[in-house]
Amino acid sequence: MPKRKTTTYGFARTSNLLQNQVRKASESRGFAQSRVLTHWEEIVGEDVAGMSRPVDISYGRGGFGATLSVLTNGANAPLLQMKREEIRTRINAVYGYNAIARIRVTQTAKTGFSEGQVDFTHRKKPQKPAPSRETIAKAQEVTHEVADDSLRAALERLATNVISKSNRA
Repeated sequence: MPKRKTTTYGFARTSNLLQNQVRKASESRGFAQSRVLTHWEEIVGEDVAGMSRPVDISYGRGGFGATLSVLTNGANAPLLQMKREEIRTRINAVYGYNAIARIRVTQTAKTGFSEGQVDFTHRKKPQKPAPSRETIAKAQEVTHEVADDSLRAALERLATNVISKSNRA
């Protein structure tokens, strides 16, 4: 009976064993996936968190240096690609060692497949101050001759905005 020949020479089983040990060792040093996922905005900043969401942390062959998968929409993907090194540096600064070796940016649409839906919270625009009574009176004075009510209301809003901006400048 001929001896069975293997092509892996036992390395596949050894790498699987080492991967689990390295993962346990990294978790004992404080690298927990949930920390990146739950404190994303605090770690990477409000601007990056507004356009992205961490999805997965996976370990490569041998388990050295994890890969962070980040989800974003198509319009923000190039911006996020440029900030990959900055994101990696911030995450590793939180952990105190080189926990994340690579960042993979994944694009998706805002709506579509249930697994790929983006749920980003964007910063709210600051509220403009309400126009003063004098500004409203000037806008009404300019538009009082317009006969159509809806057109007059639209022109009053426009005049109010123009007068408000010229007063700020």
